[in-house]
Amino acid sequence: MWSVVWAAVRSKAPYVTFPVAFVVGLVGSQLEWFLRGDPPPTAQEEKSISEQREDRKLQEIAGEDLTKVVSLKDKLEFAPRAVLNRNRPEKS
Repeated sequence: MWSVVWAAVRSKAPYVTFPVAFVVGLVGSQLEWFLRGDPPPTAQEEKSISEQREDRKLQEIAGEDLTKVVSLKDKLEFAPRAVLNRNRPEKS
């Protein structure tokens, strides 16, 4: 008789397991929401890294006068020193 019961339980296991797992998951998610409170802001509400970087750059240049730049005639070199002067002696 036990073999017939175990065969029936084995064949009907998915029909019993799914609702039980669903209820356990639903109760767990509601309990987690209750303990944590409000969910964190979603990715749509947050600013992206590039937007944060642009905002920071705008705040940095807000107080500067952008019309005063060094003339290219006044600059001695256009490339970084480490790139082109590697094999030449230092200028004095």
